[in-house]
Amino acid sequence: MKGRGRWVFKAAAFAALALAALSAIVMLLWNALVPALFGGPALRYLQAAGLLLLCRVLFGGLRGFRSHRLWGSRRWREHWESLTPEERARLLERYQGHCRGRWHGAHQSPETPPT
Repeated sequence: MKGRGRWVFKAAAFAALALAALSAIVMLLWNALVPALFGGPALRYLQAAGLLLLCRVLFGGLRGFRSHRLWGSRRWREHWESLTPEERARLLERYQGHCRGRWHGAHQSPETPPT
């Protein structure tokens, strides 16, 4: 394997080892606390791995781990400030409707009433 293939293999191997270690930790902590405190069932190793993945999906979402750090507010602000007014307008037009709620209308001119 060369270049990118080797990096992908190493990342996948690290992820598998991390999942294995975290599953063992979850299993040990669960089995030490939950049955004694709440009378719940003991977990087997694969059940702990499944619980760990379920918690990741439910509470962490499916996005990557580094998504917020990659484009932190400082980096995004620097990128925004480096754009020309025409590029900013194109970007706002392209992503109009993507960020509803509290950000909707944040970049409107003062003459335009908020919608």
